[in-house]
Amino acid sequence: MDDSLYIGEIFDMDTHRIGLGMRIKDLLVPGLAVALLISACAKDPAPPPAPTGPTAEEIAQQRAAAAAAEAAAAEAARLKAEQEAAERERVRRDRAIAEARSTLRELVNFDYDESAITDQAEQILRRKVPILRNSPSVQIRLEGHADERGSTEYNLALGSSRAESVREFLSGFGISGDRLTTTSFGEDRPLVSRSDENAWSRNRRVEFAITGGTIVP
Repeated sequence: MDDSLYIGEIFDMDTHRIGLGMRIKDLLVPGLAVALLISACAKDPAPPPAPTGPTAEEIAQQRAAAAAAEAAAAEAARLKAEQEAAERERVRRDRAIAEARSTLRELVNFDYDESAITDQAEQILRRKVPILRNSPSVQIRLEGHADERGSTEYNLALGSSRAESVREFLSGFGISGDRLTTTSFGEDRPLVSRSDENAWSRNRRVEFAITGGTIVP
């Protein structure tokens, strides 16, 4: 055989083997990649992400805190309502006591040289009766006065007679006489320091001084 022909055949065979190797390589690399991808996909799936919301314990704590806040708000509202009611009652009581004290202190007037209870004086005295009944510890001093006409002795006696008339009137409604003391200042303490009929009519009076006890409204 010709050596050149033999060498050519060998070269062709080598070239064929090299080409075949390249083709095998070309087929093997993509196949390996696909195999790796399939292998990766065949692994266990990744675990789901951890929950981001509150836990059951945290939810229970939140509910307990909300319930406690609601209870505290309700208690605060209750206390506020009680305080407001107590304040309203205190204001009402103070006003009633002030009005009762004013009624008890309201003076009565008399006609000239008279100690008889007038119709106007009777209306004033009648308004005192329920207060005195409702406040059994209250004690009153009845202070009789007269205008400047007449002697000092006469006016002292007239003032005393006027105070006694008031005492008897109130006692007639069940008010104990022990709670009512009398005194007379005669003409010595005029309410109005003038010498005319208007001043005299106002000076003929009995005043009421609360000397003890507690007014019950």
